[in-house]
Amino acid sequence: MDNIALVAITKHGTEMVRNIHQQVPTADVYYMSKHAYGDEAENGFTTFEGSVRLQLPALFEKYDGIVMVISLGAVIRMVAPILKGKKVDPAVVVIDDRGQFVISALSGHVGGANELTAKLADLMGATPVITTASDVQKTIPVDIFGREFGWTLEDDQAVTPVSAAVVNEEPVLIVQEAGEKTWWKHDKPLPKTFNVINSIEEASQHQFNAALVISDRVLSEEWMTLLRTKGVLYRPKTICLGVGCNRGTSAEEIETVILETLAEERLSPLSVHSVSTIDLKKDEKGLLAVCEKHGWDFIYYSPEQLNEVSFPNPSDTVFKYTGAYGVSEPASLRTANTTELLVEKKKSGNVTVSISMRNVEAR
Repeated sequence: MDNIALVAITKHGTEMVRNIHQQVPTADVYYMSKHAYGDEAENGFTTFEGSVRLQLPALFEKYDGIVMVISLGAVIRMVAPILKGKKVDPAVVVIDDRGQFVISALSGHVGGANELTAKLADLMGATPVITTASDVQKTIPVDIFGREFGWTLEDDQAVTPVSAAVVNEEPVLIVQEAGEKTWWKHDKPLPKTFNVINSIEEASQHQFNAALVISDRVLSEEWMTLLRTKGVLYRPKTICLGVGCNRGTSAEEIETVILETLAEERLSPLSVHSVSTIDLKKDEKGLLAVCEKHGWDFIYYSPEQLNEVSFPNPSDTVFKYTGAYGVSEPASLRTANTTELLVEKKKSGNVTVSISMRNVEAR
């Protein structure tokens, strides 16, 4: 986490945040004017008068993480009126005035306070204080499971009961149909209460109180209903789209063809990793708009890079106009780091789409 603020109100706290800044130079530093050293301008440090409480609303808006050398009780009282929710609140970490303890106070998982706490404690030689049950028990953090791989939650309304099932060691079914499999990070075996299977179709053979489903498929309404009460659905980034289009094709047409193609294959748009094309299209407004709307990575290759890829349907006509023997198929395959297309080029109007499934094991 780079976008953090280090805040102090005491003499010792000021010395501490200045020392931390030497090891975390991307952090911004704030402390009271009466503790100024005289070098604040050259170091880019900010000093303030009056209560630190007045600084917090602006800090909450500006930073992803706020580290405060202030008593925990005071921090709780000051931040309580400005809290909005764990999806938007920054991580808040509290350090005591002697630097003995680094405490994860707010947004431990989603905001990253637990991770920040552990890193700061290691830097300072202090004791990290983390009370999140899944971290303490070294089990799956349901609300951020797979986040390091880019997995996203489709629906988080059952996160709380599923988290409870995980930490209370109730029977949990993990259905992994797609995505990275190196998600277990702890130096102990997977709990016996976890049962890992490879497909939704196998689930009927098992009893469970909660389910974690990792899939890029569109699931049945029956399963979607079940997940709303006792499961969480994660979307790994596995789908690599290769797209070609005529110059000036509208975003609406491009999006329609992509979504129709995904629907035909019963694949979720939330599992799209990227849209890849030829560098001649790197400024294609319609493509850029679709990628921005959905948050998909936009990747482009030179004709030479595309011609290095073996693909099913090379075209002399495409080569004549682009210098590449194909666009959508080799672009998709190259990004996915695979040799097999799930969907060969599909031409619809002004748009051509191909699909490959990302080879996550090779990365």
